[in-house]
Amino acid sequence: MQNNAILTDDFGRKHNYLRISLIEKCNLRCTYCMPAEGILLSPKKDLMTADEIYAIAKTFVKNGVDKIRLTGGEPLLRKDFLEIIAQLSSLQTEISITTNGILIDKHIDVLKQFNVQKINLSLDTLVVSKFQTITLRNQFEKVVDNLYLLLNNDFKIKINVVLIKGFNDNEIIDFIQLTEFLRLSIRFIEFMPFAGNEWDKSKMVSQNEILDRVKNHFPESDLEKLKNDKNFTAREFKIKNYLGSFGIISSITNPFCDGCNRIRLTANGKIKNCLFSNSETDLLTAFRTGESLENLIGFSIINKKKVRAGMNTLDDINNPVLNLDNRSMIAIGG
Repeated sequence: MQNNAILTDDFGRKHNYLRISLIEKCNLRCTYCMPAEGILLSPKKDLMTADEIYAIAKTFVKNGVDKIRLTGGEPLLRKDFLEIIAQLSSLQTEISITTNGILIDKHIDVLKQFNVQKINLSLDTLVVSKFQTITLRNQFEKVVDNLYLLLNNDFKIKINVVLIKGFNDNEIIDFIQLTEFLRLSIRFIEFMPFAGNEWDKSKMVSQNEILDRVKNHFPESDLEKLKNDKNFTAREFKIKNYLGSFGIISSITNPFCDGCNRIRLTANGKIKNCLFSNSETDLLTAFRTGESLENLIGFSIINKKKVRAGMNTLDDINNPVLNLDNRSMIAIGG
């Protein structure tokens, strides 16, 4: 198999977007991402080196990938981040990053040098005390300072907000009001089930609930629906005359699987064809033993299910036998 044939699944979806987790460690402890007891980290020898990340990514690019996002854990904890970004930039693809923002001030010049313009910043609350509750760390001011630093340096910023009922759903309007004078996008993400994050349906804030809150606060004539990208994850909106926008990632109540173009590569070199899938294909071992990666990639993509790794209904995704048979989010990559 060659060209982008191996990246096209049985439903005609072409996968041109590779998300690479660089590390399983994080300097925050967000409860929806990492179990309270932590996770068993992969031994260092089982993680991809900078050269291996480049070589495996190069195989994907040769076969049609033109967008790469670096995730973690917290990707900026990699001591060889500069080496990784320098190598990947030679592939001539769009490179972006998802980060919690704590360390990004130390990497501004590197990101500019290698034309990394799109930054997704995880920030689930605008309240100092609640930030410490959800992350178990006292880093709120650092994250906010770095958010403004990025905006002042003309980076394109999306703020990822995982909504949890009774915790931060009362901040939906506060986040949207940030977009009045700031050129950024807020992305509200439905709380999703992963190993160890104590998910249940009652904690989830649905797309309809988010829009109801917006319509109850703003005149309905001020709510503008934006055109979705071809391979959208967030359904996009803005408030009339606001500089920024907001979107809703409704993986549970209104999935966007029909246009999915994403593949995930874990820090220990496993390909996941869907965020919800418990099925993984080991590329790193194959690479180290000189096997063809194309056949393995093609096998993974062709076996991708149509919707949420086969969890087609809300009853399926509410079934812990199905929804918790996966890694913790921190071990998958954002």
